[in-house]
Amino acid sequence: MLNRIDWTGTQPPKATEKGIWGWMFFDWAAQPFFTMVTTFIFGPYFVSRLTDDPVSAQTMWSNMATISSVIIALLSPVLGSIADQSGARKPWIGFFAIIKIASLFCLWFAAPGSPVLYPVIFMILASISAEFSIVFNDSMMPRLVGKHEVGRLSNTAWGLGYLGGIIVLIAVVTLLAASPESGKTILGLDPLFGLDPKTGQDARITGPISAVWYLIFILPMFFFTPDVGKGLPFGTAVRSGLRELKNTLGELRERRGILAFLIARMVYQDGVNGLLILGGIFAAGMFGWATIEIGIYGIILNVVAIFGCLIAGRIDKGVGSKVTVVISLTMLLLATIGIISTGPGYTLFGLMPLPAADSGGLFGTAAEKAYILYGLLIGLAFGPVQASSRSYLARSVNIEEAGRYFGIYALSGRATSFMATLLFSLMTYISGSPRLGMATLILFLAGGLVLLIRTPYPADRA
Repeated sequence: MLNRIDWTGTQPPKATEKGIWGWMFFDWAAQPFFTMVTTFIFGPYFVSRLTDDPVSAQTMWSNMATISSVIIALLSPVLGSIADQSGARKPWIGFFAIIKIASLFCLWFAAPGSPVLYPVIFMILASISAEFSIVFNDSMMPRLVGKHEVGRLSNTAWGLGYLGGIIVLIAVVTLLAASPESGKTILGLDPLFGLDPKTGQDARITGPISAVWYLIFILPMFFFTPDVGKGLPFGTAVRSGLRELKNTLGELRERRGILAFLIARMVYQDGVNGLLILGGIFAAGMFGWATIEIGIYGIILNVVAIFGCLIAGRIDKGVGSKVTVVISLTMLLLATIGIISTGPGYTLFGLMPLPAADSGGLFGTAAEKAYILYGLLIGLAFGPVQASSRSYLARSVNIEEAGRYFGIYALSGRATSFMATLLFSLMTYISGSPRLGMATLILFLAGGLVLLIRTPYPADRA
C-alpha cells in the first residue's frame, strides 16, 4: 500500500532498503498494542464491562497510565545513556519484548467480575516495555538516513504503524467482536474461535493477538536493520552511561534550543497522551458504545491517520518538522474543544443544537456523528505530531549522542504526563463529570503550542 520510497537526499542512505524497511516494521509491529489494547478495545472494555462502576474504572485506568508514565520518565534517560555506551540496541529491544509479550497474553484472564488489580499490573508492564523499546528503536533512526530524510522516514514509519493497527482492528471488529445481545459480529457471523462477547472474550483476545503480531513483525528489524557494534561491557556501560547522562543534563543548560524543544514537547505530549489514552473510554462512557462502535471509531481514525502521516511526511520534508508539529497541535486543540463541547442533543457548548432522536444502527444520534467528525481531526494530527517531533530531535543531535538524547526525549514525553491523567482523575472524581476531566487536556495542548512557537529549528541552532 505504500509506494517505494526514494531515500536519496542531501546525504546518501546509510542503510540498505531492507534495513530501512526492517526499522519501519517496528512501528507496524508495535502499533496494534496501542490501537486495540490501550485505546479502542481493551481500554473501553476495562472501563465499561470489567466492573459495575464505570467512573471508578475510568479513574483506575487513568491511574494505571499515571504509574506507567512515572516509571517510563524515570528510567528512559538512564537506559538510553547506557545503550550509547553498551552499543547494540537490539538486545534491549528483545529483552523488553519478552516482558511485553508475556504481559499481553495475561490480559486474556481479565474476565468481568475478576479482580482489576491483575490487568492493571499487566498493563503497566506491557506499557513500560513498549515505551522502553521505542527509545532504543528511535535512537537507531539517525544512523539509517541523512538528516534531510528523517522527517519523511519517521512519518512513513508512523503511517505504516497505523496501517498495521487498522488491519488488526478491522479483523477484530468484523470477525471477533460480537454484540452481547445477538452474539453476532457486525457481518452477522458467529465470532471466530467461539468467543463469547458476554464474558468479554472478544475484547480480552486483543492482548494475545497484539503479542503474536509484535513477535512476528519485529523480526525484520532484527534480521535486516544495522545495529551499533558491541561497546563497553555491561557493568562498565552502566557506570559510563550514568556519567554521560549527568553530563548531558548539564550540557542542556548550554544547548538552550534543545532544552526549549524538550520542555515544549513535555507539555504538549502530555495532552496528546491523555487524548489517546482517554478519548476512547470517554466516548464509551458518554454514548454507551460497545466493542463494535469503539472498534469502528478506531478504524475511522486510523484510516485517516495513515493519510495524515503520508501528507505530513511531505510537509516535513518541504518546510520542516516544526511547522508540521504546529499545524498538528492546532488541529488537536480544535478537536479536543469540539469533543468536550458535544453531548446528547448539542455541540459547541450548546451553540449548535442537534436532533436528539436516535435513527438506530451505529452512531445513530447526531451528537455521535459530530463526535466522529472531531475525531477525524484527531486522526489527521496525532500521528504527525509525534512522528515529526521525533524527526525534530533527530535533526538536532549527533549520531553518537542519539541514545541518551532520545532517552531524555522519552523523559520529556513522560516526565509530567501523569499530570494529564492525574488532573483528569481528580477533576472527574471531584465533579463526577468526565467532560470536565477531558477539558484539562486543553491546558497541555495550548501551553505546549505556545512554547514550541518560540523554539528554534533545528533545536541545536542558536
